[in-house]
Amino acid sequence: MMISGKGFFIWKIQYCEGGDTGAIVDLAREANLSYVLLKIADGTYSYNVDSSGRDYVTPLVQSLHAAGLQVLGWHYVYGDDPLGEANKAIQRIQQTQVDGYVIDAEREYKDPGKNRAAISYMNRLRSVLPQFPIALCSYRFPYYHPQLPWREFLEKCDYNMPQMYWQGAHNPADQLRRSLSEFQRLTPYRPMIPVGSAYSTLSWAATPDDVVQFMQAAQSLNLTSANFWEWTHCRKYLPDVWNATRDYPWPTTPQPADIALQYIAALNTRNADQVASLYTPSGVHVNAARTIQGVEALRVWYQTLLTQLLPNATFILTGYSGSGNNRHLTWTASSDTATVLDGNDTFGLLNDKIAYHYTYFTISDRAKKSSQKMREGI
Repeated sequence: MMISGKGFFIWKIQYCEGGDTGAIVDLAREANLSYVLLKIADGTYSYNVDSSGRDYVTPLVQSLHAAGLQVLGWHYVYGDDPLGEANKAIQRIQQTQVDGYVIDAEREYKDPGKNRAAISYMNRLRSVLPQFPIALCSYRFPYYHPQLPWREFLEKCDYNMPQMYWQGAHNPADQLRRSLSEFQRLTPYRPMIPVGSAYSTLSWAATPDDVVQFMQAAQSLNLTSANFWEWTHCRKYLPDVWNATRDYPWPTTPQPADIALQYIAALNTRNADQVASLYTPSGVHVNAARTIQGVEALRVWYQTLLTQLLPNATFILTGYSGSGNNRHLTWTASSDTATVLDGNDTFGLLNDKIAYHYTYFTISDRAKKSSQKMREGI
């Protein structure tokens, strides 16, 4: 995986654009982002998963992939249980299908003896994910933080993603040049992807001119990418800074998305017209009970599915296979009133559109289950 272009960190997905996956994807594309960074874990715990077990990461990853963007999962680590943290990272990477992994190691990893924790952690990661893209995200000036086990982390990382926060000043280009110089004198050196300031404090705020200078400096230093902390805060409190990052012309090449990803992403927009647009004009949709044909009939079917059968549902692609004009996919869905655990579909394609679609799935009614449990409890 080559990391290039512009990126943005997202901390709490449910608060980012009100948790609206479609809005996040549309804004990422409008801003010409190449990738988004989502928090997937904190210590030994999954992150962006609510108390009911709903995972906000996976459907957003799939929708971003469908739009041609890459996704990196980031993880704040403490080093007190390095094997537990590594195992959690492996589990979340495999579960969410992110394209790369970012280690956020900060003050806790400056404690005595944490170099041994870093070795254990990285060895465990690489024993399972030997080729997976991994970046270290930590301090901007390593000379100020010699206690951090830089070597132990970077020896098994592909990228270095220093937090280039120029808080309290407005000289990002000077600070970036200094940061790069310090890291170039470390062993090993890894390609740098700096994280810029797109936030404010009580007494200071990044400015539009700051972020433009930052990206200009990154490109002048032949860095392939730069990204920013943090999406939700920036959009809410610093809209002019967001606009400056959006409008900065850093070229990117969108990745083509498989039709299976496009289909699940369209379902997650909950827009019947968008789903129907994936079919040929005479597309056929078949289930065990009936066959329908044509865009208008498809639109009516998806309107019923998304508003009556599975209202406000989140769809997750659990697997797909096939090539050329054939696809087989499996999926799950969780709505306000019902769930699907066994979605199983087959596509026949014509000119990259769905010409034939056979679907099978079972809807389990949450309300009925809940009522049954209540009666048994009485």
